[in-house]
Amino acid sequence: MTMAGSQTQRSDSADGGSLQEPATKGRTAASQAVGRSRLRGLLMLGGVALVVVGGGVSWLRGGRWVSTDNAYVRARKLMVTTDVSGLVASVDVHEGDTVKPGQVLFRLDPKQFDIAIRVAQANLEQTRITLEAAQQDYGRLQSDIAGQEAQAGLAQANFERAAALALSNAGTRTAYDQAHFGLVAAQQQLEALRRQAHSALIRLGGKADAPVEQHPQYLAAKAQVDEAQRQLDHATVRAPFAGVVTAVESLQPGTFLVSQTAALTNTGAVGLVATQNLWVDANVKETDLTFAGPGDAVDVTIDAYPGRVWRGRVDSIAPASGAEFSILPAQNASGNWVKVVQRVPVRIALEPQEGAPALRAGMSAVADIDTGHKRTISELWGAAAPQAAGGINVSSNDQR
Repeated sequence: MTMAGSQTQRSDSADGGSLQEPATKGRTAASQAVGRSRLRGLLMLGGVALVVVGGGVSWLRGGRWVSTDNAYVRARKLMVTTDVSGLVASVDVHEGDTVKPGQVLFRLDPKQFDIAIRVAQANLEQTRITLEAAQQDYGRLQSDIAGQEAQAGLAQANFERAAALALSNAGTRTAYDQAHFGLVAAQQQLEALRRQAHSALIRLGGKADAPVEQHPQYLAAKAQVDEAQRQLDHATVRAPFAGVVTAVESLQPGTFLVSQTAALTNTGAVGLVATQNLWVDANVKETDLTFAGPGDAVDVTIDAYPGRVWRGRVDSIAPASGAEFSILPAQNASGNWVKVVQRVPVRIALEPQEGAPALRAGMSAVADIDTGHKRTISELWGAAAPQAAGGINVSSNDQR
C-alpha cells in the first residue's frame, strides 16, 4: 500500500510538471516576440532618423562646388596672312615650329612693291618741284603787279593831263580818248594780274612762303610713299605673338595670294596657336551659377592627363548665355516651347605650373568651381540666399 501510494503521487506530480512546461515556453516565446518587435521598431526609427540627419548634414555641406564636364581648353589662334596681294616667294617655317613674336613666317615677292615705292617717290619729288615753281610764279606775278601798277599810275596821269587840256580847249578830242582808253586798259590789266596772283596763292594753300612740306599736294604724295612702304613691309609676314605654327604645307612658294580672300582660305595663310596664357571655357548650367562669381577658385582636370589637377580662378562670367550668340537662336515665342536649362560660358584663367604637360586648344576638361557658399537652415524652408557678386544689375533707370 505504501509503495503503491508513493508511485501514484509521483505519477500525479509528473503529470502536473508536464502540463506547466508548455505554458512557460509560450510565455517566453511571446515575450521574445514582443522584444523583437520593439527592437525592429527602434531600428526602423533609428534608420529613418539616421537617414534624415545624414541627408540634412549632406545638404548643409553641399552647394559649395559647381562641377561641369562641358569645358574645353582655349588659346589665342589666328590664320596669319597679309592685306596685300602678290606671289609667295618663300615660306620660312615648318609645321609644328615654335615661333617668337616678330619672327618671319613667309614672304611675298617684293619687286612690285619696290617699283611702287620708286613711282611714289618720283611723284613726291615732282610735286615738290611743281610747288616750288608755283611759289616762283607767285613771286613773278607780284613783280608784274607792281610793274602794272606803275603803268596804271602813268595812264592815270596822262588821262588827267588830257582831260585838263580838253577842258581848256588846248588839247584835241583824240588825245583825250587815247588817254582815257589807255587808263581803262591799264586798270583792267592790273586787275587781271591781281586775280592771277590770288589764284596762285590759293593753289599754294594761302601761304606763299610756307614750307613745301606743309602743302596738301605734298602731303598727299608723301602719303602715297608711306602706303607703298607699308605694302612692302607687309610683304614680309611675321608672327604677331608666340605660338606654334600649323597649316603650313598648304602655303607654297609660287602661290598667288589674294588679299581679299587670303584669310578665308588655307592656301593664303599660316595657322598660329598661342602656347602661353591659355584658359578654359566652361559652359555651366544657369541653375549652378547662383553663388559663382569672378575670383572663385577652380580645380581643372584634363581628360588627356588623368589624375593631374590644374589650379585656376574664375576670370569672368559671360553676360549672356551661349544661345544668345547662336547663328540660329531659339524662337521661344512661337510654336511648341520646351523649357531647357541654358548654359552660360565661364572663363577660367589657369595658373602657370612648372613641369606641367603641354595643353592644346580644344582639349576636353572638367572644371570644379569652389563658390565658398555654405547652406543654412533657412534655405531649407525656401528662404532666399545671398547672391554672389559679378552679375548684371538692372536699375529702374536702365529699365526705362
